[in-house]
Amino acid sequence: MSIRRILIYPDPVLTTPAKQVKFPLTDELRELISDMAETMYDAPGVGLAAPQVGVSLRLAITDTIWRNEDNKGTDTRDLKVWINPEIIWHSEETSVFEEGCLSVPETYEEVERPAAVRVRWQDEHGTRLEADFEGFMATALQHEFDHLDGKLFVDYLSPLKRRMIIKRMKKRFGAGG
Repeated sequence: MSIRRILIYPDPVLTTPAKQVKFPLTDELRELISDMAETMYDAPGVGLAAPQVGVSLRLAITDTIWRNEDNKGTDTRDLKVWINPEIIWHSEETSVFEEGCLSVPETYEEVERPAAVRVRWQDEHGTRLEADFEGFMATALQHEFDHLDGKLFVDYLSPLKRRMIIKRMKKRFGAGG
């Protein structure tokens, strides 16, 4: 396992739709999942998509409970792996959460998204799964799955805010696009 470098917006890999993962998973892909988990926990974040570490595949991980206030000082973790995920339904009701992104450091903005989603995905064994999610988990999944479509949370902001963020990322982090 190793920590991978997280790409910074507006790196072009982050704005390119990712390719489907083929099964069975190779050892290289299993290592990628392990590296992504180590990278996410180190960052620290609650989700990470493969394009954020420079791999253009439809693969994301989340753990929305490990940084929860109720779990402070514990080793409680709930890592989820999402392969070839798709949102097949979303509620008309929306919710607003302040979002941040490991690829857009030190930037937090409120984003409105559907409050609930139904997701279809595959696990590491290729098993097809489907489930409904709401609240923060629904937001986290939409955020991570957007990365797989070449979209970031800043795409929900005004063009002026987005330009200001790009300028700041390039100046502060040397992010290229």
